[in-house]
Amino acid sequence: MMLGIVCGEIYSTINHPVCNGRKLLLVDLTDPEFRPSGKYVIGIDAVGAGPGQHVLINDEGNGGRQILNDPQAPVRTVIVGIVDSVQSTT
Repeated sequence: MMLGIVCGEIYSTINHPVCNGRKLLLVDLTDPEFRPSGKYVIGIDAVGAGPGQHVLINDEGNGGRQILNDPQAPVRTVIVGIVDSVQSTT
């Protein structure tokens, strides 16, 4: 799992059917204090996130396929949560 900030949406006219009806979001990866790393991923939105929101990202194909309920989906990165805050336990 990774944290990030949604910084944009990706639009395409041709895509795989698993993407139909779902947004593709550009996410700037961050540390737990939400400081941008400059590294980006494109993820399929499973929670209704939008630009500027802090999100939790699953970057592992099998977990993404389970979330999308499609065992054959060609996915790796799925946005699985909108983060309100991060609290350290140490």
